[in-house]
Amino acid sequence: MARNIPHKRLTVRLSEAEYTHLKKQTETAGLKIEPFMRNLIIGAEIKPRPPEQYSALLRELSAIGNNLNQIAFIANGTHETTPYQLDECRRLFADMWQLVKDNM
Repeated sequence: MARNIPHKRLTVRLSEAEYTHLKKQTETAGLKIEPFMRNLIIGAEIKPRPPEQYSALLRELSAIGNNLNQIAFIANGTHETTPYQLDECRRLFADMWQLVKDNM
């Protein structure tokens, strides 16, 4: 299988201000200069790197979602819900909403 190995070299001269701007953009995107430039050339949308706490937020939301699914499974199986289960669902939803608000 042929690999797409870059084999052409391109030299670009930048002013100090242009280079500083380029470095700032690459840091925002979380990319090195070469992959950043390749993505620009192919027209890919370059988005800022998510904040550091983003992955922790996703883990928390996933854990809360799992807890809610367990409660829903029990409620659907027994066709009953206890006041504790409903309170727990409300608390989990409140926790989830607070996490999202805190990280916006």
